[in-house]
Amino acid sequence: QVQLVESGGGLVQAGGSLRLSCAASGLTFSRYRMGWFRQAPGKERDFVAAISQSGGSTGYADSVKGRFTMSRDNAKNTMYLQMNSLKPEDTAVYFCAAEFLGSTISWGLEKGYHYWGQGTQVTVSS
Repeated sequence: QVQLVESGGGLVQAGGSLRLSCAASGLTFSRYRMGWFRQAPGKERDFVAAISQSGGSTGYADSVKGRFTMSRDNAKNTMYLQMNSLKPEDTAVYFCAAEFLGSTISWGLEKGYHYWGQGTQVTVSS
């Protein structure tokens, strides 16, 4: 079955950096557009970033643009989220997700994603 497993979360001070990873199995990873979402306590899950199948195109939420970079390595069935200049408001559980194949839904919308990981906690202290 399909599995998406996030890693790399943790506690970091404001201004610091973390790199999240998402390892995929049970699917042909290179066929899927992939995304990162996050959910802060008491809030809805929000779009963070997305990447095309080849990695040649990316998109970011305005709140993380210029600070976060998403990438993927199709040979390793893994994608990454490099997070720099972290702020306390970045504190959340971060989820990776794989879109429905052939989806025409905007990659910023949660409903376009088929498979989800369990999430990894990121906490940024002030």
